[in-house]
Amino acid sequence: MHKNNLQNNSELVLKIKQWGEELGFQQIGISDTDLKSAEQHLHNWVNKGFHGSMDYMQKHGLKRSRPDLLLEGTVSIISVRMDYLPETAEQMTQVLDNPISAFISRYALGRDYHKIMRNRLQKLADKIDAEIGSFGYRAFVDSAPVLEKAIAEKAGLGWIGKHSNVINRKVGSWFFLGEIYTDIALPADQPASSHCGECKACLDICPTQAIIAPYQVDARLCISYLTIELYGSIPEHLRSSIGNRIYGCDDCQLICPWNRFARLSTEKDYTPRHNLNNSQLTELFKWTEQEFLKKMEGSAIRRIGYDRWLRNIAVALGNSRSSEQTIHALMRQKQHPSEMVREHVNWALDQLDSNKYHNQV
Repeated sequence: MHKNNLQNNSELVLKIKQWGEELGFQQIGISDTDLKSAEQHLHNWVNKGFHGSMDYMQKHGLKRSRPDLLLEGTVSIISVRMDYLPETAEQMTQVLDNPISAFISRYALGRDYHKIMRNRLQKLADKIDAEIGSFGYRAFVDSAPVLEKAIAEKAGLGWIGKHSNVINRKVGSWFFLGEIYTDIALPADQPASSHCGECKACLDICPTQAIIAPYQVDARLCISYLTIELYGSIPEHLRSSIGNRIYGCDDCQLICPWNRFARLSTEKDYTPRHNLNNSQLTELFKWTEQEFLKKMEGSAIRRIGYDRWLRNIAVALGNSRSSEQTIHALMRQKQHPSEMVREHVNWALDQLDSNKYHNQV
């Protein structure tokens, strides 16, 4: 455990929170490392197979729920919140309601948040180092076996809602989380209490009914999992429910009453790039692999790769309106080298009344 020269570590916490806000974080909280209840919840979730093909959710053993096993000497965790909402709920709904438009989860429209937040967390750690001298720490942004939502709840940033996202009473849930594990013993903040009440709007709105019960999400049904985490073929019986969502899904956040308090982000890096917040499916489907790699440089979307990008758009095109433009777009990829892409293109053509266009292609 680090021994610093401040008589009262509460003073250091106040400085950490001030520095964090200066660096662009909207909220900073402190938690201890006792995550026993979250550990049990994770254990039950994995045992039910709800993690699907996300093997990393279990391969780290107890490191995810016992911070000291991940970084020896950890006694406190600095948890941070950064808001990212790039546009209003009305603008998002307009895209979702237009079957020829491509809907991308709003967290992924701008620059990759991992890099942005990790850089800020490092700057925060540097400020602490300058204040108290060298100390043990490690910064995380969704990059290691860390129970970031449980930590954020313990640190008072918000509560874990029935959809499994963290909700803050004042700003809703459109925010990223990051952590600094540290060997400095810091006074913990008061944990957040739940304010979901009887509301089950998120359960009712989920297109694939992936929220099978309050606080229980079966990832295998979740559109975010199907379009981002899943490597192979999307189960056929779930494709029509995906609609025009080609990367992630925000429905459970859009419907949440607490998000009426959400504020638009002032972070320029989260501004939508390449008109991704309002693009037509056929336009994105025309991108070559080189265009995809170039335009998605510095984006979280790039990690799914070109083939899964096409797979997702093909499903959305199959759920859109049948038109000469749509059929032509799909027919151009009918001979794609990837068997996975071809399968989803053929499925999409089957969903549309494509016969009358075939002779024209």
